[in-house]
Amino acid sequence: MKNLFDAALANQVKQRIDSLRIDSGRQWGKMSVAQTVAHCASGLEMALGEINPPRALMGRLIGSAIKPRVVGNDEQLRRNSPTASELIIRGERNLDAERVRLGSLIDKFVSGGTSVCTTHPHPFFGRLTPSEWAVLTYKHLDHHLRQFGV
Repeated sequence: MKNLFDAALANQVKQRIDSLRIDSGRQWGKMSVAQTVAHCASGLEMALGEINPPRALMGRLIGSAIKPRVVGNDEQLRRNSPTASELIIRGERNLDAERVRLGSLIDKFVSGGTSVCTTHPHPFFGRLTPSEWAVLTYKHLDHHLRQFGV
């Protein structure tokens, strides 16, 4: 399965991030391209344990049943999937600054490997292994890059 521990794949993702432009057209969702890059950085901060959103009620009820369908294959994430409110970015963001921040977080994740993944539960899926975090972070980044056509 594709995962963000794969350095070559991570470099491809970073190249895709570099191809984003302020006027990149959104195919779904509400956030601007700069807000979305900031949102993706927040997702990596969560995987690294730098932010720890609380468990969501729906996640407690059905997250563990859905988790294998999301992190157990290479299927793309669905459009307009719900997100933790703590990861919704409001207000204007600088695309270049957010791109640098996201690239740095990707590098930290890749170079740190399994030891950098949090043991704090994901707000929806609950406890994830480092391998599951790596699959989910790749899918999350790919999902939002596809959202802007890259």
